[in-house]
Amino acid sequence: QVRLVESGGGLVQAGGSLRLSCAASGRTSTNYAMGWFRQAPGKEREFVGSITWLGAIYYADSLKGRFTISRDNGKNTVYLQMNNLKPEDTAVYYCATSPAGWRRVLREDEYDYWGQGTQVTVSS
Repeated sequence: QVRLVESGGGLVQAGGSLRLSCAASGRTSTNYAMGWFRQAPGKEREFVGSITWLGAIYYADSLKGRFTISRDNGKNTVYLQMNNLKPEDTAVYYCATSPAGWRRVLREDEYDYWGQGTQVTVSS
């Protein structure tokens, strides 16, 4: 049974930073991609970024420069460092894994396991 557990969300003022973590357990290998998505109130879930099992990283164009994804395969954990946060970054953030570990994975239906989400609220 694969399980993903996000942590690190919370309330932060605009301009602040947060680092989200997503710990994966239950996968028999590390050659999977991991992705971050977010869903703001009243909006559809959107792609934030993904990282291949070898560490190639892809970001949504609108988030480049403020968000950084990294992963520690030894800990089966992926991180999302978010800097200069804005009120429009307020959302539930989800991590997910994809068996397409060698490439960029943009679509939700390409991910097979999802975490429960962690709330990020940015106050103005």
